[in-house]
Amino acid sequence: MKIYYEDSMPYAAEFFEELGECQVFSHKSVNPDMLADADVLLVRSTTKVNADLLSKNSRLKFVATATAGTDHVDQSYLETRGIPFVSAGGCNAVAVAEYVLSAMVVTANQYNWQLQHKTVGIIGAGHVGTALSKRLSVLGIKHKLCDPPLEDAGDSREFVGMDDIMQCDIISIHVPWVKSGKYQTQNLFDKQRLLQLSEQQLLINACRGEVLDNQAALELFEQGKKLNLVLDVWDNEPDIKLQLIPYISLATAHIAGHTIEGKARGTEMLYVALCEWLGKQVHKKLSDYLPEPNIGPFKVDAENDLVAAASQLILNVYDISKDDQVFKKQAVGPEQFRYIRKHYPIRREFSAIAVNTGNFVDSKAIYALGFLAAK
Repeated sequence: MKIYYEDSMPYAAEFFEELGECQVFSHKSVNPDMLADADVLLVRSTTKVNADLLSKNSRLKFVATATAGTDHVDQSYLETRGIPFVSAGGCNAVAVAEYVLSAMVVTANQYNWQLQHKTVGIIGAGHVGTALSKRLSVLGIKHKLCDPPLEDAGDSREFVGMDDIMQCDIISIHVPWVKSGKYQTQNLFDKQRLLQLSEQQLLINACRGEVLDNQAALELFEQGKKLNLVLDVWDNEPDIKLQLIPYISLATAHIAGHTIEGKARGTEMLYVALCEWLGKQVHKKLSDYLPEPNIGPFKVDAENDLVAAASQLILNVYDISKDDQVFKKQAVGPEQFRYIRKHYPIRREFSAIAVNTGNFVDSKAIYALGFLAAK
């Protein structure tokens, strides 16, 4: 059995070498001839899986993506060929939630906000929205959830509508890209909705670029509208609207989910799925391969309140403003956007970092955010 996997999947060789004859490929050079003899195809979002790519292959039996998003895979085409498809839903939920927390802390420091007095509106209560909600609850930060599909499906959580969300101090979007229908999310934040925002609000988009109308945002900025936007995702990546970048408060290259844990967890999830499909026993796990972190342990200042202590720890682990500086300096075209994303430095999740809380009164909350207790 021949297993083809994309070269940007961490630890793919280690996970899949025992399951078949492995071949690695780059999204830049992959072509139909190269995949003609593939039995299993494992990708990330940079490879577009469609009829054209698979036109020379008649033996493919299994396709999977090591990402939560699936826009790059033509699932309808796979269905016509009877090829099962698996995605790594939730693999990067923790990473994206931590990205949002960093954006909130950096913005709060910039404007002297007290986050414990702010209300956060979360649009989309799936893997990422739920992960963010849990962390905000730990920090005692008030937040509201909006997710019409889940609400209509009978989810027991309390939901609000978009009108309530638009009144929140901070709005974070975590929805899939849905082009049409009852639950359409394309241009969810169109010109009209962007106009409703004030400069005292913060809007974070770390899901799909097409959910926020980039052209409308650019036009509003050029007309003098003041908005606080954090954009990790952009319309028409990697050929994005470069003119928009200078107006964005914090801008990054679609890397919110790119912790080593988040990316490698996607590989692990595909390994488990492929083992189950092959009827083989799962005996490898992510912790077998993750490197030791090169930061920490950290110590909490017992004089701080919970939000202040957590904010300092968050920035010690991940300071989004550093990624913003790199992006604004280097993102001058599609190739540079790709390069920043592909060569993104190792970032760790809170779960890799040891913290000594000493006599800090809210020690349990610090560990509930995911940090390890220092030995």
